[in-house]
Amino acid sequence: MTDQLGTLLRRLRTQSGLTQEQLAERSGVSVRTIRRLETGKSTDHRLGTVNLLADALEVGPEDRQLLAATLGKAESAPAVPPPRSPEPSPIRGALADAADELAREVRRRWRREEEQRRVHDPFPLPVGWQEAPADLTDYSENIQRLEAGAAPGRVDLSGDLRSTAEVYRKISSGRLVVLGRAGSGKSILTIRFVLDFLETRAFSDPVPVIFSVGSWDPTATALRDWLIGRLLRDHPHLARRVPSGVTLAAALVDADLILPVLDGFDEIAEGLRREALEELNATSLPLVLTSRRGEFAEAVLAARTPLVLAAGIELTDLTLDDLAAYLPRTARPVARDDGDGDGEPEAVWEGVLTELRAQETPASRILARVLSTPLMVILARTMYSETQDRHPSELLNSTKFPAEHLLEEHLLAGFVPTVYRRRAPEQVVGSRPGGQRNWDPELAQRWLGYLAHHLVRLDRDRQDLAWWQIADSLRRSTRIATVVLVSALCIAGADWVVGLLVTPLGFSEVLVQGALLGPVAGLAFGSVYGVMAAFGGGVFEPARVRLRLPRAHDSIGRGPVRTFTTRFGSVLLGGFVMGVGCACALTLERALYLGIPLTNGDVIEGTLINMLAFGLIFGSAAGLVFGLMAVLEAPLDVTFAATPMGLLSSNRATVSGQILVLVPMLTLAIAGGGRLVVELLQSFLGPMNWGLSDGLFIGAVGGLGGALSYVLSFTAWGQWVVLSRIWLPLTGKLPWNMVTFLDDAYRKGVLRQTGAVYQFRHIRLQHHLGHSFRQQQSNYAPARFATLRTGRADQAVVTDRADRS
Repeated sequence: MTDQLGTLLRRLRTQSGLTQEQLAERSGVSVRTIRRLETGKSTDHRLGTVNLLADALEVGPEDRQLLAATLGKAESAPAVPPPRSPEPSPIRGALADAADELAREVRRRWRREEEQRRVHDPFPLPVGWQEAPADLTDYSENIQRLEAGAAPGRVDLSGDLRSTAEVYRKISSGRLVVLGRAGSGKSILTIRFVLDFLETRAFSDPVPVIFSVGSWDPTATALRDWLIGRLLRDHPHLARRVPSGVTLAAALVDADLILPVLDGFDEIAEGLRREALEELNATSLPLVLTSRRGEFAEAVLAARTPLVLAAGIELTDLTLDDLAAYLPRTARPVARDDGDGDGEPEAVWEGVLTELRAQETPASRILARVLSTPLMVILARTMYSETQDRHPSELLNSTKFPAEHLLEEHLLAGFVPTVYRRRAPEQVVGSRPGGQRNWDPELAQRWLGYLAHHLVRLDRDRQDLAWWQIADSLRRSTRIATVVLVSALCIAGADWVVGLLVTPLGFSEVLVQGALLGPVAGLAFGSVYGVMAAFGGGVFEPARVRLRLPRAHDSIGRGPVRTFTTRFGSVLLGGFVMGVGCACALTLERALYLGIPLTNGDVIEGTLINMLAFGLIFGSAAGLVFGLMAVLEAPLDVTFAATPMGLLSSNRATVSGQILVLVPMLTLAIAGGGRLVVELLQSFLGPMNWGLSDGLFIGAVGGLGGALSYVLSFTAWGQWVVLSRIWLPLTGKLPWNMVTFLDDAYRKGVLRQTGAVYQFRHIRLQHHLGHSFRQQQSNYAPARFATLRTGRADQAVVTDRADRS
């Protein structure tokens, strides 16, 4: 009865459009109790508690009878006449439509990714599996969700890449662990599972969504919140709100319409895997989890329990027959000219395969073990099947490759130079979309190495290569100095333009005025950025909204009002600092022209009054404008696909719209608000001057210069332009045309796309490129001590990490 109660309660809550937290607030029942009831973990159900929940959900008499029946206390419920059939819930209908749209988007995305990875060229590698060891899975009775005393049946989990969804549907609990060693094909299996599941998905089935779980910190973020955050990152249109006030992403998760496919459990920081497993065990949410066997076994041992309710399979190695069927078909027939004009197609892999079958030499046995995983087979194919200047027989060189790891490093090291090999001019396509550039292989490898090195952190290796986080590879001091410089140029330039156009001042006076105002304002912007960098890292998330004018039927509800208040409060302090900087610049200008010493008492008093006045003027104006701009924000269109470059393009459009809004609104707010602030202050500070022309001048400089400084220093797109597109290429760390380079690396198969971010094709390739880059740096520190978050303060490990450049 426990499972029936949980299922029924969850269905009723979903129909009412409530989250667990909202239901707890309405009913007075704790969130913990509701969660335990819905997940079937509570075994002591009280009818009074269930009645409280029924009242909060406003369920009808028939549903009350069902709730009571699940407790075995149907007689306690009053007899009532049968009600009319309830109308279908509009919220459920909206969620179903959103789930269907998400399913179509996920299908399009992973079909394109499967094609990009050439999985079907010439045919998918035969990834197979066997059942996982019993000590890494739950009891069969639990997996099959049997009642006490029932005997479990035999569930056949055998299959191959073509039957992943079919095998999963045999598992009653809906929880599956996929184990395998590095490069064994786990990620390809997850893609095929998602596509096969969607092909046979019923209307009420959840939507399988792949999440790279390596970035999850279970000690900082609950699983539900992390899933919602990743959905919002990769599918921005899910930020739309349902009537209950939560986002579509949260509503889909709460309604069990998302099937998480958690790829890469082994990539979670070592000290966090036990906590991650315990967090997963705190829910019975259906899911698919992939991991290397060793790392998962360690987590199971540390937590003293496997993933509850989960069945398990373990991927098996490729056989010699698999290689013999696959590799010859990857080497397209190429006529080798023997001198008489009659070329014969060469069987590139024939000799190597003969050696592998014989297994007579140590080299052949080493190569057979190396080529037992799809990753190494793909690398070998790229290097030898698709080039004419190398022959795979060199893989049997026992002098050069006396051990498996040396041969694997050879394949990893040769992959990037091979795909970036120089092409003849007629083979080179320009930088137009879809084309490939003739990048220098050495430069491409160095740039990719820098990006791989950028993903290194002291406690873990990140996988997500996000364009808005590349600037984080620079030292904080460098980023702050850049913000100071850019802001100074923006403010000085605005002062020069406005001063020359609308004031009678001479050129030299305008030049000096801007030269004084710019650096001081730059220091003010830099101070604000420095505080943000110290407390928040200084990395700005890309905007997942667009600006639009409010429509007639739109209303400002509780959400926008709260957003306005929060935005106003957060911007107010920054604007006040800018105003203080403007007051200081004004004092310096007057001291320079009038020759009044800065230590003069009247100068000090006037400066303090100006600092207060300008601080209030700029702070209130900035808070008002940015708060009102929140009203113009709306989620991205449902048709938007969050690819890395798509998100970059949408952010560029959003920033352009922000500039068009900010410049006139800041100008008017500073000019008009200044008059109000001056009227207020002079009642107890004495007479103050704020003429219309002065207000408009200061407002225009603040509007133009402030808007440009904001978008270039405090938005993800601005940081990308200033640091990733200008500073890093200037220092030679990255190419000038970063957009084309990243897209080309994706098309060459070095990178892959996962929603709105790139990832390296495989974590081993990322490690190899990062390690090679660090070896080339003269200032590389080979070892660092890093304390991992393991719950033990005395546990430290030596990690191979580099000083961030």
